[in-house]
Amino acid sequence: MRHNLLADALSMIKNAERVGKKEVVIPASKLIGNVLEVMKKYNYIEGYEFVDDGKSGKFKVKLIGKINNCNVISPRFSTKIDEFEKWEKRFLPAVNFGILILTTPKGVMSHHEAKKLGIGGQLLAYVY
Repeated sequence: MRHNLLADALSMIKNAERVGKKEVVIPASKLIGNVLEVMKKYNYIEGYEFVDDGKSGKFKVKLIGKINNCNVISPRFSTKIDEFEKWEKRFLPAVNFGILILTTPKGVMSHHEAKKLGIGGQLLAYVY
């Protein structure tokens, strides 16, 4: 633990979903906040709020039971627009089921948004 905060946060979310919890507290970082925002936009989580604990802070995430699996993609592969289909086949169970989350020059977004904007980036995680 603590070598990859995003991996720790996503595994905490996945474990809380599996046991049926409605809320989970995860460590905070700017990247985790951006990933949570994408997950909220695609209705995988209900919402989240930042809780200041005097250190780096924590996020309190409200779960709705829609996540079957979520994990980081390591190493963070660089990808171009025409390679999204290859990564979808590798990490997602079916076509149009789930999202790949990537970081681009225009911020953290899903692969659907990146396709619309015509940009590539580095793969961070997947959720379905």
